Amino acid sequence: MGVPRDFGVVGGGSHVLFLRSSGPDDPVNALWALDTSTGAERVVVDPRELAKDIDGEMPAAERARRERVRESAAGITSYATSNKELKVAFPLGGELFVADLVNETCVTIENSTGAFDPRLSGDGQLVSFVVDNSLRVAPADGSTPAATLIAEDTAGVSWGSAEFVAAEEMRRNRGHWWDPTSRKLAVARVDLADVNVWHISAPNEPTDTPRAISYPAAGTNNADVKMCVIDVSDASQVEVDWDRQSYPYLVDVTWGDNEPLTLTVQTRDQRSMKILEVQADTGETVAVTEIVDSDWVEIVPGTPRRWRDGWLTIQEHGATRALLHNGAPISPPDQWVRSVVDLDETTITYTASVDPTTIELWSYGEDGNKLHSDGDGITYANGSHSVLVTQRSSMDQATTTTVGKGDDQWVIDSFAAVPLVEPEVRFHQTGPSQSHTAVLFPTVDFKDPLPILLDPYGGPHAQRVMKSRNSYLLSQWFANQGFCVVITDGPGTPGRGNGWERMIRGDVATPILQAQIEALQAVGELYSGKVDPSRVGIRGWSFGGYLAALAVIRRPDLFHAAVAGAPVTDWRLYDTHYTERYLGHPDLEPDNYKNTSLLEEAEKLQRPLMLIHGLADDNVVAAHTLQLSAALLAAGRSHEVLPLSNTTHMTPQEEVAENILLLQVDFLKRNLATMPVSDNI
Repeated sequence: MGVPRDFGVVGGGSHVLFLRSSGPDDPVNALWALDTSTGAERVVVDPRELAKDIDGEMPAAERARRERVRESAAGITSYATSNKELKVAFPLGGELFVADLVNETCVTIENSTGAFDPRLSGDGQLVSFVVDNSLRVAPADGSTPAATLIAEDTAGVSWGSAEFVAAEEMRRNRGHWWDPTSRKLAVARVDLADVNVWHISAPNEPTDTPRAISYPAAGTNNADVKMCVIDVSDASQVEVDWDRQSYPYLVDVTWGDNEPLTLTVQTRDQRSMKILEVQADTGETVAVTEIVDSDWVEIVPGTPRRWRDGWLTIQEHGATRALLHNGAPISPPDQWVRSVVDLDETTITYTASVDPTTIELWSYGEDGNKLHSDGDGITYANGSHSVLVTQRSSMDQATTTTVGKGDDQWVIDSFAAVPLVEPEVRFHQTGPSQSHTAVLFPTVDFKDPLPILLDPYGGPHAQRVMKSRNSYLLSQWFANQGFCVVITDGPGTPGRGNGWERMIRGDVATPILQAQIEALQAVGELYSGKVDPSRVGIRGWSFGGYLAALAVIRRPDLFHAAVAGAPVTDWRLYDTHYTERYLGHPDLEPDNYKNTSLLEEAEKLQRPLMLIHGLADDNVVAAHTLQLSAALLAAGRSHEVLPLSNTTHMTPQEEVAENILLLQVDFLKRNLATMPVSDNI
């Protein structure tokens, strides 16, 4: 809370928009603007002044969007802008608003109750948005009520929204796109008729009807997704024609100035991804490039993009991930490229790592590759070459947000609280795999030797060991409770190239667990006398929860207690796009699922295990924990289960989140034998 976020450069670079609350105790985000001619900031929209009930009757689609992007704030949590006009559209309190930065007005769009995912046309004159399963369009000035552009009275069919796997796994959170002329919309039609229906109940409220969700578990049917181009003037439709049976995944859509409508589509096995140019008047498509990989094609933010006389992609190339133009690398061979920030005809701005624990800002242009960030740390950026917003953090400094325009620079202040702990981190590379590992000791006095607490995520798409102090605040808090905390990024984690990530293909258990074992053994040797390898705990959430439970089940000789939060326990219960990428289709590669299922090994449990799960979780559903608990009971294995009522995959309730941490510490202290005593807790 209080941290500036969600930046947007508008008005040809005249303003930078962002969200920020008033301070560390305020969860309500307001919309702010920085004038790049003066550096002055102002509040554009204060949600408390605009709506009596800032959350109102939040539509189910908006609740789902917030869950997919792990959004826990209130107030304005997302917004859309126009390419040309200084206008901003956003939902608030169950209605849609459009703010005009020039006239300093804010209007309510009539007939917008339940609005979700607004999008402004390029000229700023129209706004499109989703209500329930329909797509509506209205004048952005609010002069007339919104009208339904397309709807369908068919159960399970929606227009203009992203399906579950697109939002959760592909980073595609939208389902409609304006054309450059502001006369047409490309709209996704999602049919959930063949997707399994699961039910999320609230056992603490027995009168509540269970909530039905369409969840495409591994090996089951996905949503049927197609695209239509709709003329706003008369609602006429043209269906986009591509081989949806071979390429069922709609990964991304772009429709930029002087560029055709372009789709990125992917096969179900994710080994091929095609870029299709669409003739909007006829729906005909032409494949302009294809990316193939024997394991899987990674979806990388900012690409593919048309550039100069061809296509810009980020894909595996040799031992690393490179920035490619028409298949030829234009990034240095020692870089692992993470994303494209922006491009024009002369220059590409991108992020990349040479050291996996850092992220730096680079550009490629007529003079080759140039570094634009300085020192060991993490840099994220958005905007354009003319106005660039960068967020930089390091081990010495919290995140600093800077807006740069030519020779001018301004810092956007954070109103967040100063952390109560100051992380002290020691970095190592451990074991034969040379996994990057962070080690934290208490910053208060404790008697040696200390029990060891592994605190991993460990799974694909996420790194824990990064040169950013904020990444270690919680781990340092755990260390201050009397542990030596160890965090390790093993095989499958980003930043180390093609082979490193692909080591987990077919087995998301053995190589990942082995890296944790190697780190544990290395820490025992490096800090002999300061740590006690006979008292080892492990905790984690989501994939980290799976890894924690896996550790005590498979290696009770090394791991003596585990806390598993929201763990996947049977990969057949997790979604298609994520799971099949690493384990294949369960009908074709059933052994991969059997060999990684905790249910298959429940009888092996010998050590204390605490399972924590939100009963409202629609990502890793509570059935994972409940089925493992049942298997453990059937095998006569003692364990603890902490069910969280009205809690999703996140734990946004502050009191709940805090108490969960305290309960974890209590469990670990109870089960790791004699703990060192300190008066500082």
